[in-house]
Amino acid sequence: MPKLFLLLFLVNTQLRAEVKLPRLIGNGMVLQQGIPLKIWGWASPGEKVSVVFSSDFKKIYSVLTNEKGEWSVTLPKQKAGGPYSMGIAGENNIFLENILVGDVWLCSGQSNMEQPMSARLKYKYAEEIATVSNNNIRHFLVPDKYHFKAAQTDVESGSWKAATPPNIAEFTAVGYFFAKELYAKYKVPVGLINAALGGSPAEAWISEESLKKFPDYLAEMQKWKEDKLIGETESRDRAATSTWVNEINRADEGIKNNWKAVSLDDTDWKLIAIPNWPGTASKPLAGVHWFRKEIMIPVSMTGKAAKIELGRMTDADSVFINGRFAGTTTYQYPARRYELDKSFLKEGKSVIVIRLVSNSNNAGFGPAKPYELTTTNDTIRLAGDWKYKQGAVAAKNAPATTPIRNKPGGLHNAMIAPLTNYAIKGAIWYQGETNANYPDNYRFIMETLIGDWRNKWQNNFPFLFVQLPNYMQAKHDPQLN
Repeated sequence: MPKLFLLLFLVNTQLRAEVKLPRLIGNGMVLQQGIPLKIWGWASPGEKVSVVFSSDFKKIYSVLTNEKGEWSVTLPKQKAGGPYSMGIAGENNIFLENILVGDVWLCSGQSNMEQPMSARLKYKYAEEIATVSNNNIRHFLVPDKYHFKAAQTDVESGSWKAATPPNIAEFTAVGYFFAKELYAKYKVPVGLINAALGGSPAEAWISEESLKKFPDYLAEMQKWKEDKLIGETESRDRAATSTWVNEINRADEGIKNNWKAVSLDDTDWKLIAIPNWPGTASKPLAGVHWFRKEIMIPVSMTGKAAKIELGRMTDADSVFINGRFAGTTTYQYPARRYELDKSFLKEGKSVIVIRLVSNSNNAGFGPAKPYELTTTNDTIRLAGDWKYKQGAVAAKNAPATTPIRNKPGGLHNAMIAPLTNYAIKGAIWYQGETNANYPDNYRFIMETLIGDWRNKWQNNFPFLFVQLPNYMQAKHDPQLN
């Protein structure tokens, strides 16, 4: 659309409404090809709002808002292409640019889908992240929120961003590679709406109406509509966790006696194998475990930036090199990769120390992960024998916190309901671990979720989901988990 024409249209349309748009409708958005498109928003009750789209800039779509100030117009089916512009006229005139028409996919589930390109993939796909440049793949990140009282009409933040190095970090990694393959095959713009949350169960993504099939879930959702209950629960959980952490810190002999020191006499420490620990002779208990390994740094690694990788640990680690803090991770799932500046490595003997806080007796190191210290041209393997000693035994396991955001219906209301006016091609879903302990009804939960979403969008769209590959240890006999 010629911008001059649109500006004249906006200036010459005399309206009183203060027009507002949902965050999904904005600069750089991708609209779904091949189906009618709803454009909606808010203004003053009873006011006239007009929309023009540059695929046919001579056609003006006008509507009066209802008593709530809501308005919507429906654009006819569009062919893939762009960039286009759109004007929405009211007391305030809105001009949107760089709009594409293609295929829009909703990306949802738990951490498998939420995992961004910036996190655990930044090493494996470093070149991809540094060089990606595809303006035809775009991403909208829905903020992580929950709401039990009512379905929300908009999300709190978010904007459309193209697949370029400054933006790719927040893209869902699964979604990005899905879009990349689609674009390579069909040469059609792809929009990704990322509404996923780590650790979330499927029932959290289902609407209150559809949860009526599951009376227990529906009752749970009703309970969490009480703000007072949420506040009291969060306060109690914070206090219990703080008490547990403070108690083991006070009891930790490693803190009292500075077990991270290079000069520590560790001759009475046990010798154990990492990542094979724990073994039958050293079953871990909830509390604090300390590990030490002496290595020799060659001159070729001295004074160079380095990276230390220490697999995956249960649960929270702090790593020290020659008594100097190198990095920490507070929960078990991420691979431990810590960047070291040039001042860390010095020629000769160095001591690596790990302080591991374990919430229960399931402490350990994940196998099949790198355990090494590397510079550009050198690698020191760190798997194998380490020295080990218990710093503190907790009187009980760490207190469980209440996953309020995972309660039934909450994520649907805050992260799905605001999207349902926006036309999509389909949904991709990667989730399951959080439901693994009660698999008997997962089939029915997923059938309900898929039907619920299709009903909300009024579109029998394709729903693609990943079954969990190699999750948990292989068992020869049927098991519930």
